[in-house]
Amino acid sequence: MIVGIGADLVQIDRFERWQAVSGLPERYFDLRELADARSGGHAVSSLAARFAAKEAFGKALGAGLRGIVLKDIMVVTREKGRPELVVSGTALAALQKSGASRVLVSLSHERDMALAMVVLEAL
Repeated sequence: MIVGIGADLVQIDRFERWQAVSGLPERYFDLRELADARSGGHAVSSLAARFAAKEAFGKALGAGLRGIVLKDIMVVTREKGRPELVVSGTALAALQKSGASRVLVSLSHERDMALAMVVLEAL
């Protein structure tokens, strides 16, 4: 059963500016997530899509991100480039409270925009 669906769209150039501010990306992204995003050829667009996934997760919860630490929502790349949203801490508590037990995520980026969609499912 689907518990919630969220989508978010962000401008990639916003994250180009973030890169220039020392320590700013580390406020929102786990170090493993940053390394994973930067290992590919499209680091800035990958970070933008990952940030959109964090926002989409909050929308899928129906309550937004209030009380959730953004570093507790991490997008990791699995086999063949498949993204997976991994939650811990405050995000895991919010997921459990929602009744969902599975998180599906899809990311996309094109030119100046990045998009993420998150589906929360109760199995």
